[in-house]
Amino acid sequence: MLTEFRTKPPTGRRGSRLVGAVLALFLTAAPVSAAHAADRAPAAPPRTVPALSDWQAGKGSYEFGARTRLVARDAVSRRVARTLADDLRAAGEGSVPVTSGPSRTGDIVVDIDAHDKRLGAEGYELNVGGRLEITGAAETGAFYGTRTLLQLLAQSPRIPAGRTVDVPQYEERGVGVCACYVHISTDWLENLVRDMAYHKLNQLLLELKVKSDAHPEANSWGYYTKSEIRRLVALGEKYHVTIVPEINSPGHMDPWIQDRPDLQLVDVDGNAQPSRLDITKPEALTYYKSLIDEYGEVFPAKWWHMGADEYMLGSDFAKYPHVLEYARARYGADATPQDAFIDFVNQVEAYAAGKGKKLRIWNDGLTGANTVPVKPGTTVEHWLNVNVKPSQLIAQGYPVMNAAYSLYVIRGGFHSDTGKLYDEQWDPRSFEGEKLTSRSGITGAKISLWPDNGRGETENEVAEAAFMPLNHIAQATWGTPHPDADYAGFAARADAVGHAPGVRDLTRVPLADGTYTLADRGHRTTPAQVRLTRTADGYATLTNAAGACLETRSGKLTLNVPLEPGSAVTWETCDAKNTLQRWQLTPDRGGDKGGHRITSAITRMTLDATSDGALVQYPPDQKAPTTWTLTRA
Repeated sequence: MLTEFRTKPPTGRRGSRLVGAVLALFLTAAPVSAAHAADRAPAAPPRTVPALSDWQAGKGSYEFGARTRLVARDAVSRRVARTLADDLRAAGEGSVPVTSGPSRTGDIVVDIDAHDKRLGAEGYELNVGGRLEITGAAETGAFYGTRTLLQLLAQSPRIPAGRTVDVPQYEERGVGVCACYVHISTDWLENLVRDMAYHKLNQLLLELKVKSDAHPEANSWGYYTKSEIRRLVALGEKYHVTIVPEINSPGHMDPWIQDRPDLQLVDVDGNAQPSRLDITKPEALTYYKSLIDEYGEVFPAKWWHMGADEYMLGSDFAKYPHVLEYARARYGADATPQDAFIDFVNQVEAYAAGKGKKLRIWNDGLTGANTVPVKPGTTVEHWLNVNVKPSQLIAQGYPVMNAAYSLYVIRGGFHSDTGKLYDEQWDPRSFEGEKLTSRSGITGAKISLWPDNGRGETENEVAEAAFMPLNHIAQATWGTPHPDADYAGFAARADAVGHAPGVRDLTRVPLADGTYTLADRGHRTTPAQVRLTRTADGYATLTNAAGACLETRSGKLTLNVPLEPGSAVTWETCDAKNTLQRWQLTPDRGGDKGGHRITSAITRMTLDATSDGALVQYPPDQKAPTTWTLTRA
């Protein structure tokens, strides 16, 4: 990751403390020393994100050291302890043994007490003294207690004695990522899962494309292989992060139906809409159901997100009169075109329910123009202010999640103003267009990372931009939204906690800046002298002897990104702001000393050499990546 936003903790006001001490001399019957006053003052809780809301300070401290063991006495607590041991090793704390024997001073005890109803499914109790004891009523709660411990150990091996019962206020605490159209590296996503769990966030929405066996015609680049998804889901299960898949429909379907004109909506002028599914066709629903089935092979989550947003973006139903005809044929003369849309949503809901999954949708399709209601129990994620307000949705019995646009981070565009939200004491009751007074009916909230301009920023820049929003949403969904007096104090808290153990540094360039001879192992290209220069966001530019920079720019553009496999990579005029000239160097996994894979920071395709020596880009699963050597000149 990039170096995070770092802010010095606010300094104390010595003058104010002095005035308080002088006043105390006049207001008490007997003089009180400053030392004794400090003894009576409640100790501030140690810094964590989310903050500990019920800290009761004790005397002394706990010391983590070479003799520390993890004590866990049943199968569930041992599983939590083993994950903690993995993370302690990743944090550089060595191998801490897991035992079921009696505990001793210096040990960490992980326990499950299913009878402790105070803790619910995710809460935990932490007791710090000669031993450090973590108790959850369920596995997830005990796991979250270990995240608090890791945050404390990241700051010091000595933890002040005390006790807390820490329980989240909201059930859903999340991050949404649109790996739609563009591709986001699995390394980046795995880092996100680890950091989410470290901050007690529990739901990751992924709008993405899984490479399809049933519909190979839909496999335009931007996809993930099923093996990649299985690995990511397994990591999520280990770290108690539920990964919810989304295939947006019936709008934004062009990644799936751009080569299926038979399923595209056609307007009165005969123009087909590659992004819109024709909801009046039974074949369209059958196609979408088959995608749900295929995703079910790799996503075990109980949720299915169908998007259902912006179906008529840039147009209106009047251009598609057959949609109204379809609605009236099903629901009578008073039906509206919107009823056809809701009908499609409800048919997807019924199919997902038959697969054991609950439906989630975005809110902007619920305009109030429909006479047919969305099926009860459908979770509505509210991101945009439309006629139907969150309070109305809750009154109608729909679970509502706050996914406010003010929480978005858009590549090359809008970035959430976390400082402003913090100072306003934003919490999940604050929706776009409405502030509620009660938490009732609100499932939680999430930040959203969207690539509206796919080349506007690199993954590493997005990670940097999302660092404080992620900390803020973790705080606002778990506990009080304002644990520190000001945003600088909260930023210092987040900085002290840092990133999760095991998070990879994706900004590391394995070679130093300098001049190299670039050659491919297959000897298909003529070796060239290049200058390698690290970029501020942790990639590299390659400049040839003529002063031109290596760039991928040709082929079909999607979200301003050239995503056509096999398209040319060329030498172009250097531009430090051009993200298409940034490359990630990865040492060859085959162990070929000096060999590297070179991947575009934006397209996530590898630099490859053709048999005739041309430079092209390809997804790594379509063509074995070329191994490049860079020999210091």
